[in-house]
Amino acid sequence: MSFLRRPKIEGKTTEQILLMREAGLVVGRTLELMREHAVAGVTTGRLDALAEEHIRSLDAVPSFKGYHGFPGSLCVSVNEEVVHGIPGERVLRDGDLVSIDCGAIHQGWHGDAAISLIVGGAAAGRPEDVALVEDTEAAMWAGIAALRAGDRLFAIGDAVEGSIEGAMERHRAAGRELTYGILEDYVGHGIGTEMHMDPNVPNYSVASKVPTVPSGATLAIEPMITLGTIETTTLEDDWTVITNDGSRAAHWENTVAVTDAGLWVLTALDGGREKLSELGAALARPA
Repeated sequence: MSFLRRPKIEGKTTEQILLMREAGLVVGRTLELMREHAVAGVTTGRLDALAEEHIRSLDAVPSFKGYHGFPGSLCVSVNEEVVHGIPGERVLRDGDLVSIDCGAIHQGWHGDAAISLIVGGAAAGRPEDVALVEDTEAAMWAGIAALRAGDRLFAIGDAVEGSIEGAMERHRAAGRELTYGILEDYVGHGIGTEMHMDPNVPNYSVASKVPTVPSGATLAIEPMITLGTIETTTLEDDWTVITNDGSRAAHWENTVAVTDAGLWVLTALDGGREKLSELGAALARPA
């Protein structure tokens, strides 16, 4: 994928960011509901039905359903499935690593976020899967905290890659050898009145000082990390992406607004307050 073309990064007004926050809250609340219901014995199709019902009950519509023909309201990807898993008859089992990606449109504005979890909790999962989920989430927050109005867009990828490399070093020092792969073919993106807009936001280092991030930019930051290869294959359903070596994968995402005063994580229920504070980044809700 080439990043040589200089993308247009659209800034939003305060009013537009406030509207996007409403869409983001729909997504954040839906993902919290999915945490409660992603238990052993439930099908991925049942999660999808619950999510669609919940999104519509909040006066929004699913972003994904019908998008380029996608049949679900969620992407539910299990174990070696990285992203774009189609919900259906698959039954979740304790120890499965599940990534749930959700999008919603409210008054014409999009929110987009994803979580990964272990069915049955950490005690039911393989230690390496628990580490992968935690380290991928930490890498997402590192990328978010690196965002600054006026700074390089690619500081995000620097931070994500640095976080993942640091995690591998910590595991190695503790006597556990984990090799993570950062997917390159699937990246974050701009978001607003469309789900996918300029710019592409890579999760790895790119040696360029441009473009810079304008105040009012809204971006979806979403690292996808594997326990092995970065080589993937799309299944015959034309959507589900799996790792070529069968290694498991995790996917975390949030939609973030960038202002001169700081960041507002539009799909986090607390706006990102807890995580941004831990990382020394400023939270700034537009007045």
